[in-house]
Amino acid sequence: MVLRVFGLSIAITIASLGVAYFYGLRGGNPWETLALCAILGVLEVSLSFDNAVINATILERMSAFWQKMFLTVGILIAVFGMRLVFPFAIVWITAGLAPVQAMELALNPPPEGSGQASYEQLLTDAHPQIAAFGGMFLLMLFLNFIFEEREITWLSWLEKPLAKVGKLDQLAVAVAGVLLALTAAFLAADDAVATVMLAGVLGLVTYIVVDGLGSMFHPEDHTGPSNAVKATGKAGFFLFLYLEVLDASFSFDGVIGAFAITADPIIIALGLGFIGAMFVRSITVYLVRKGTLSEYVYLEHGAHWAIGALAAILLVSIGVHVNEIITGLVGVVLIGAAFISSIRRNRRELEPVEMASV
Repeated sequence: MVLRVFGLSIAITIASLGVAYFYGLRGGNPWETLALCAILGVLEVSLSFDNAVINATILERMSAFWQKMFLTVGILIAVFGMRLVFPFAIVWITAGLAPVQAMELALNPPPEGSGQASYEQLLTDAHPQIAAFGGMFLLMLFLNFIFEEREITWLSWLEKPLAKVGKLDQLAVAVAGVLLALTAAFLAADDAVATVMLAGVLGLVTYIVVDGLGSMFHPEDHTGPSNAVKATGKAGFFLFLYLEVLDASFSFDGVIGAFAITADPIIIALGLGFIGAMFVRSITVYLVRKGTLSEYVYLEHGAHWAIGALAAILLVSIGVHVNEIITGLVGVVLIGAAFISSIRRNRRELEPVEMASV
């Protein structure tokens, strides 16, 4: 099963590393280019493991058709849309450059001291807007989870009181709005307050719209964007749309963090997209087919707490640089802790059965 699920990702990884090597020959540093590509792939997987867990919780509710759509059309959007076109689009919009000019700037950086802003610099300058949009979308996902009552809780001492408070209607929107206002007031630069507020509101509204559309076609569902089993038709489409927006929000930090390693868009697309995004999809499929989330019930909780941490990091990064290692490790630690807690819970439940059989 492992080879069947990860076989394509492994093949694409080998091919991508080969392309990176030959691409590096152009600049006379093929092994360095190959190493950068591999590092970016590892970076993407480490940053997006919580994304894979969340994707799996939603993917298992979709019909076979929409699962295939997510794993085919969705991967094309993830690879080409978010890891290649998205950075170009940000530069087009924020710098007022034509698409061809943005691509030329990315592939042929201006010499140092020329006074012309580089592609990397233009994308970095747009970080506050990107972080505000992605941070608010992920924050809404996290808040709707922790404010919802559920039978199984992981951090019960905290999750149960929050669920009781969450009975207040639209509390998640109110909390998110206050945090956005505080972020814009105290972390954003004076000339970026308005753009941060606008981007943050757009992220919040995007979540509400997509979540609302999913709920509209499954009115019996009240735990987020459609918990219905085997969603088809319009419900399946909106779950697919939700997953794509969610994946985009998760990929923001990876795309921005990649520029700390290299500014070459081809290497970024190969490492983050063809290697990293493919492995994240494979991990998602493995979790669904293996039934891992049903067996280790706290994984979903750990993933949502990791999402909350990532949302906070994105918002804080508007005014303070956060090391990419911290961003990656937070999610791994929280999901790892949830996994260990799930194992302990399973052992506790098995003990009475074993004692009864003696």
